[in-house]
Amino acid sequence: PGLSDYDSPIFTKANNPYSGFDHLKFTVTNAKQAASFYTTRLGFKHVAYRGLETGSRHVATHVVRQGEATFVFESPIQPDVMPEMTAEIARRGDGVKDIAFTVKDCRTVYEKAIARGAKSIEAPHEISDENGVVVLATLATYGDVTHTLVERKNYKGIFLPGFQDSATALRYNDPLESILPHVPLAYIDHVVGNQPDDMMNPVADFYEKAFDFHRFWSVDDKQVHTEYSALRSVVMADPAERIKVPINEPALGKKKSQIQEFVDFYGGAGVQHIAINTPDIITAITNLRQRGCDFLTIPDKYYDKLRAALAVHNKTSKNPITEDLDVLQKLKIMVDYDENGYLLQIFTRPLEDRPTVFVEIIQRNNHNGFGAGNFKSLFESLEIEQDIRGNLTDMDQPEAAPSN
Repeated sequence: PGLSDYDSPIFTKANNPYSGFDHLKFTVTNAKQAASFYTTRLGFKHVAYRGLETGSRHVATHVVRQGEATFVFESPIQPDVMPEMTAEIARRGDGVKDIAFTVKDCRTVYEKAIARGAKSIEAPHEISDENGVVVLATLATYGDVTHTLVERKNYKGIFLPGFQDSATALRYNDPLESILPHVPLAYIDHVVGNQPDDMMNPVADFYEKAFDFHRFWSVDDKQVHTEYSALRSVVMADPAERIKVPINEPALGKKKSQIQEFVDFYGGAGVQHIAINTPDIITAITNLRQRGCDFLTIPDKYYDKLRAALAVHNKTSKNPITEDLDVLQKLKIMVDYDENGYLLQIFTRPLEDRPTVFVEIIQRNNHNGFGAGNFKSLFESLEIEQDIRGNLTDMDQPEAAPSN
C-alpha cells in the first residue's frame, strides 16, 4: 500500500485503544538472579512466578513490581527446548525482549497494525485461569524487540494466567524486601530504543503507520553534540501520550558515540534504557544509593553552572525549582527546566557487563520534555565511562583482536 493509505489514523485521542505500558519482559540467562538484582538494588518486589514448580517446563519467569512498573525476567530452562531464545540471549546478553502495552481491544489494534505492514509474532489468543481471561497478541518492532498487546478485560489475577504468587509458588519470602529502604517508584515513564545509523526515521515511521503513534518531541545532532560525538532522537507517543518510546540513532562525530557503542555490544537495535517515574526523586535516589545502586557521575561544574542559571530563572518562573541544590549535587541528580516547569533525572551505569541496558529515574514537575538541556553534560559523563571501557575510539578504528 502507498503512503496515502496511511494519511488518516484509525486511532485518535477520542478512541485511543492504549492504556499505557503493561510490563517489560527481559530475556536473560538466569531469571532468578536477575529478579533478585532488581529487587535488591532497585527496590522492586517479587510478585509472581511460573516455572517447574508451577508446571512450566520450558521457561522460568519471575515478575517484580514497584508501583505500576512491572518488570518480567524470563529464562529458558532446558538446553534444547527454546533454541531461538537461547541463541538471542547468547548473542546480545540480557536485554529487553518485549515492551507490552495494555490495550482496550487487542484484536483491533493487532489487525490494524498487520494491515499496515507490521509483522506478526503471535496472533490474538485468549488465555484464562480462575481469575479471568486475558487476550494477547505479539508484533515485531526494531531489532529482536516485540510489542505484546495485553487486553486484561476484568482479569483479577496477580499478573497473567499461568502465574502464581511468587512467595506461595517458591515457598520463600525475601527478607531483604522488608529490611532495605523503600524506593518510591511510580510507573514506566518511557522506554528508549537505540538504532543503527540511519534507522531512526524508518522506525519512527513504522510506529506512526502501524500503531498510530505520533512524533511527540525530537532533537538532532546540531542540538546534541560534544567535541567527539552526537545523537539524533525522536520520541513517539500514543494518541493520549501515556506510552512514550524515544528512538535514538548515532550521528557522525570524531569518535564512536555511546549509541554506536550500544549497537556494537548488543549486536544491533535494542532497548537502551527504561525511565521510571518517581514522585520523590530525592528519597528514591537516597535509598537507591543505600541499596548500592550505581549512578553516572556528574561533574561539579554542572552544578556551578546550574546555580548561576537558576538564580535568574527562579526569580521569574511560575514554577521555580524548590529542591535544595546541595542535595541534588550530592546525589548527582540533574535538572532540566523551561518557563512552565522542570524535571529531575539521574541515570544508572549499565546494569550488566556489556555497556547496554541501564535505568533512568525521573521526576516531572509540569514538564514533559526529555532533558535536552542535560544531553551535553550527560554525553560528556558517558564519554568518560566509554573511554575507561576503551570504547571512545576514532570512528574508523577496527576492533582489537581477542587476547585470552
